[in-house]
Amino acid sequence: MLVRDVMKLRIIRVSPDNSVKQAAELMLANHISGLPVIDDEGQLVGLITEGDLLRRSELGHRTKADQSLSPEEMAKTYIKSNAWKVADVMSRNPVSVEEDAPLARVANLMQEHGIKRLPVMRAGAMIGIVSRADLLQAIIFAKPDETAPGDEAIRRSIVTRLNENTGLEGQDLTVTVANGVVHLWGSVSTEECRRAARVAAESVRGVAGVVDHFSEHKT
Repeated sequence: MLVRDVMKLRIIRVSPDNSVKQAAELMLANHISGLPVIDDEGQLVGLITEGDLLRRSELGHRTKADQSLSPEEMAKTYIKSNAWKVADVMSRNPVSVEEDAPLARVANLMQEHGIKRLPVMRAGAMIGIVSRADLLQAIIFAKPDETAPGDEAIRRSIVTRLNENTGLEGQDLTVTVANGVVHLWGSVSTEECRRAARVAAESVRGVAGVVDHFSEHKT
């Protein structure tokens, strides 16, 4: 699936000239954790999120002298805590994704940057937004891979999956299938490899059960 298959087209946004209070009200009213900041020309200029508001003076936070911070860093901390305007508090240069990107890229970007939502772009313009919740929807509605009917077709599919970055490549494994029940034979190096083999088999459509006959793993 691609980003355009799951993204939301309704964009709840704020202007850089809106107040921080207005941004917080919009997040609460719409049950979202962040808002794109879009200027009068329709350009995405930043994001304001719950994380940007955690060290606000309204919450009792006070900027304290810190010898480890430069004057510039102290000034930035003070502005983030006390400014009333979204433009002064938002995170600039937001991470974004194109509409034709695979969902795996979205998940990787969210994990890498510790963020919950990404603006979706087309030719430099924001056309939607994709969030962690949208990825959960993709998991719920994902269609299982097509597998030809019959035990031999299931066996071939499992053998293929066992050699697709499972950690089991090169290990001496044998797979048999009888009436949809998979039997796994051989020796695996760790308990996690044993589990990976079971998961690979269970992920193939048409499998009715998995029985492993692995010898004791090495310690």
